[in-house]
Amino acid sequence: MKVLVCGGAGYIGSACTEYLLDHGHEAVVFDSLVTGHEDAVDPRAAAFVRGDLADRDLVMKTVVDGKFDAIMHFAAFSLVGESMKDPGKYFRNNLANGINLADAAVAGGVRTIVFSSTAATFGEPEEIPIRETTTQAPINPYGESKLCFEKVLHWYHQIHGVKYAALRYFNASGASGNFGEDHKPETHLIPLILQVAQGKRDKIMIYGDDYDTPDGTCIRDYIHILDLAQAHMLALAAPRAGHYNLGTGNGLSVREIIESARKVTGHPIPAEVAPRRAGDPPRLIACSDLAKKELGWKPQFESADAIIESVWKWMRKHPDGYRK
Repeated sequence: MKVLVCGGAGYIGSACTEYLLDHGHEAVVFDSLVTGHEDAVDPRAAAFVRGDLADRDLVMKTVVDGKFDAIMHFAAFSLVGESMKDPGKYFRNNLANGINLADAAVAGGVRTIVFSSTAATFGEPEEIPIRETTTQAPINPYGESKLCFEKVLHWYHQIHGVKYAALRYFNASGASGNFGEDHKPETHLIPLILQVAQGKRDKIMIYGDDYDTPDGTCIRDYIHILDLAQAHMLALAAPRAGHYNLGTGNGLSVREIIESARKVTGHPIPAEVAPRRAGDPPRLIACSDLAKKELGWKPQFESADAIIESVWKWMRKHPDGYRK
């Protein structure tokens, strides 16, 4: 298939582009480089279009002229805290700009959109593990903006016949052989821990150790970007329009992640406990039975060691990320 990868210079988008190309598909990358990196664009991509989804004319021209079979959409802002300070930024980019892309898909005759959504659409879930049928109740503009665009896709499917698959997942992690995580600022736990092992930080902070979990720290569902890439590719042939949750189903605590990083790196990685952060649920774990059944998804990286080893290998190869 010929696939337009929006946000293909970002963390997850770059890995998914690589995965598509490794499996015989053709990919064109569209990215503004606001948060992505040009060096994260796979050199085998058929083309790289530097542009913003806010540029409706460019989006329309790219999609219509490109004659794509499908679109993968990763181009979103994703910082929860920032969304609470500047909600307009999130609704403009994640919703309004997404509508530009959906309109272009209709104009260009694209029949399939695979949307990189988020389990933040569930807010503080009423059940664990989280299923597709769990109530959607976002608690921040980031999650709300993603849910709003899912609803846009639902109606474009109903009215225009554009099939979609919205993939909801929590903690993307890991690295591929060529592409990894390089955010400015970095907010994700695993690279922050490994920055201690690199000597860039003195210690890692643990925000709360009195949760109702076995070791008192929060439990999250970490999912390797190559497993995410596999799911996105399989979703190109999803049997229906709708939503799929992605996760290992085996949550890992903050302390378990730190211990694994100590083991993998051989570094002591000092840790300090700080007060809880507001809005951090004790457990967030996904049920992915539907993706396994309907998409044939088979995650390959289910241990903390395997995930962290891939990140550590990439960070040692790219000690300063994508900066020259």
